[in-house]
Amino acid sequence: MARRSQVIWTFAITSIALFMVTLDNLVVTTALPVIRHDLNANLQQLEWTINAYTLTFAVLLLTGAALGDRFGRRRIFSVGLAVFTLGSAASALAQNPTMLIVARAVQGAGAAMVTPLTLTILSAAVPANRRGVALGAWGGIGGLAVAVGPIVGGAIVQGISWHWIFWVNVPIGLLLAPLARIRLSETRGSDNHLDLGGLVIASAGLFAIVWGLVRANQQGWTSPEILGTLGAGVALMVGFVIYELRSRAPMLPIRYFNNRTFTGANLASLFMFFGMFGSVFLLAQFFQTVQGLSPLDAGLRILPWTAMPIIVAPTAGALSDRINGRTLMAIGLTLQAIGLIWIGLVVTPTVPYSAFIVPFILSGIGMGMFFAPVANVVLSSVSAREEGKASGANNAIRELGGVLGVTVLASIFAHWGGYVSGATFVAGLEPAVIVGGAVVAVGAVAAAFIPARKRMASAETATRVEGPVAA
Repeated sequence: MARRSQVIWTFAITSIALFMVTLDNLVVTTALPVIRHDLNANLQQLEWTINAYTLTFAVLLLTGAALGDRFGRRRIFSVGLAVFTLGSAASALAQNPTMLIVARAVQGAGAAMVTPLTLTILSAAVPANRRGVALGAWGGIGGLAVAVGPIVGGAIVQGISWHWIFWVNVPIGLLLAPLARIRLSETRGSDNHLDLGGLVIASAGLFAIVWGLVRANQQGWTSPEILGTLGAGVALMVGFVIYELRSRAPMLPIRYFNNRTFTGANLASLFMFFGMFGSVFLLAQFFQTVQGLSPLDAGLRILPWTAMPIIVAPTAGALSDRINGRTLMAIGLTLQAIGLIWIGLVVTPTVPYSAFIVPFILSGIGMGMFFAPVANVVLSSVSAREEGKASGANNAIRELGGVLGVTVLASIFAHWGGYVSGATFVAGLEPAVIVGGAVVAVGAVAAAFIPARKRMASAETATRVEGPVAA
């Protein structure tokens, strides 16, 4: 009975924390037009409002997992909640775009400590034979946050003000941080080394790449600033790989990618979040900027897409214990790709909402089918002692996909269109969303090449004894 109570408390605390930090990935999207007007922000600043959170989140996720392994997962989880709460308050108090961007980066740092530890803390508390169900429910919670993010953001912006999409986190964070210290069990990982060198190199490289992509349309793709920044970013990321290969305790063990299951799942995650986040960033603005809807109405329009994971993810999670996760992931990504490309082909300034319903539903079903099994697939590819780094890597890679999606699709949008009129907005939106769908389709191919269950089982057996192997 005590074990059951502990599992319930663990699931409740980690799920609420996951919901809160995941919500902030998308809750801002329906507030972007209002923030643009209220703070006099331009397209680049709107991009950084999203990317400051997701980029910091992505870069620091592996460090957050490593800090948990070294100092205790419960302790770092609580610290992360406190940092996230502080960043939320600072975001609510922001008086200009720069203040908001900096505060969003603080939020991302806190989320990076919370998110990977929700998975490892929950995984340690749940019996092995129930892991698929638990992780499916965990994925469903993440899907729920994605589902209600745009509508919660729209409702708060319309009913109160955009500042309250951040204030709402403060009482939740203040409650969860001490509750976690009281109710969660403390665990540590076997690897207690911090790879600060890898953190610095990866952070600098990713920041340089994103900076170059965000400013490329304004400065010109062949300008010295852009060529130099992108070149430096790529060089730093190559240097990061070399550094990690030689490091005694790497933040991202490159040998993990020798395992086709790990590589395929992470490529699929990268491409999935690329297409999804980049498209939501633009579509949430389309309904308000072009069709003149309120923030709440815009959130409601997106609901058939983002709400489907609530229904699909728990069922798909349970099925992932019996059906190969790659099948669910590949089908899900295919449906998401079809939905996005469909939207890109039918969108016009005056398109009726009915034209979006079917592609939104297809995309939502696909998103749910992907979310549920991906965590289980990733964790099955490494040994138990390496689950913390593996989950951190997967979360980091998918958040990086979101950063690149917003950046690249916004760049396509700015090249072909803009905010001048509804026609110019759609002229940029159409190719951007189609490209997003095409990238998700590449993710479906990556998922399809994940080894079949029988081969995965053999690889997992070897992995549990010797570490990751080539599948």
